[in-house]
Amino acid sequence: MVDISEVTAVPSPDLLTPDNCAVLFVDHQPQMFFAAASGDRTAIINSTVGLAKAAKVFDVPVVLSTVAAESFSGPILPQLAAVFPDQKIIDRTSMNAWEDVPFVEAVKATGRKKIVIAGLWTEVCVVLPTLSALSQGYEVYVVTDASGGVSPQAHEHAIQRMVQGGAIPVTWVQVLLELQRDWARTETYAPVTEVVKEHAGAYGLGVVYAQAVIGAHAAG
Repeated sequence: MVDISEVTAVPSPDLLTPDNCAVLFVDHQPQMFFAAASGDRTAIINSTVGLAKAAKVFDVPVVLSTVAAESFSGPILPQLAAVFPDQKIIDRTSMNAWEDVPFVEAVKATGRKKIVIAGLWTEVCVVLPTLSALSQGYEVYVVTDASGGVSPQAHEHAIQRMVQGGAIPVTWVQVLLELQRDWARTETYAPVTEVVKEHAGAYGLGVVYAQAVIGAHAAG
């Protein structure tokens, strides 16, 4: 039973904050998108870019990685690269990014123990590093709508496998709003609402409408 005298307005340490997480983007490349059939590919692209902009707004460290970019899979998603024009992209040969030393060193260099990860395909290039990171003590949050598999079953089964291993499934808007947490945080209020308007579909249109009718400080 909870002792209500000890209850305080303190957030859970399980929540993501700009200071406790890093975001990993794995293999958002043309060849991988060609075979992604678990959901609408345009929607996955939109979610991926929305997640990237969320990380940038809050200055969350990111790691960008590709697999066989020059020999098979093609360059990283241009819209993603455009969000981080000065970011080094780590190209690998391994399907499991966690078996690539430069990738792991880049993750370690962030100093964060909470990892937010998205990629293609869910059942290979997301599940393998996720399980590997979990085994080494990281907390992993899988952005399901910024990831895709070769079929709905492959995507869903991969998510189930990761959840059973201890990962937490989230969506990109969930990450964005969890990082903001309070609309009184004025330094990020406007950038967050811009990301919402650009990438959050009907929610974004709602913000456009509210701001037009109520005023510039309408959100939520």
